[in-house]
Amino acid sequence: MKKCKITVLKRNFEKELAKEYGVEGLQPCPMLKEGQVFYADWECPKGLCNEAWKAVYQYVFALSHGVNDLFYYGDWIKEKGVAIVSCNDGLRPVIFKIETTDIESTSTNQ
Repeated sequence: MKKCKITVLKRNFEKELAKEYGVEGLQPCPMLKEGQVFYADWECPKGLCNEAWKAVYQYVFALSHGVNDLFYYGDWIKEKGVAIVSCNDGLRPVIFKIETTDIESTSTNQ
């Protein structure tokens, strides 16, 4: 099993929805920053939001276990071994790039 590289590509903020549904003073995700990188295999890396992990885990699991093909019949991402996914926060979603690496997995959280 190999580790996957998880890169924070973008932090979005839905101003209109936040104004209507969010608490006063809601801002973009305070936990993650654009350009931040994590490495993971079967366990959530330290510093990654648990809710984001729930949203990206299935792709990390597949890629770390050797799925190095195009997802969804090749009609989604053009590069093999890559997934672009977001967390499930509808007011301030974070977009991630997940890609395979040659780094062997260990049992420690990194």
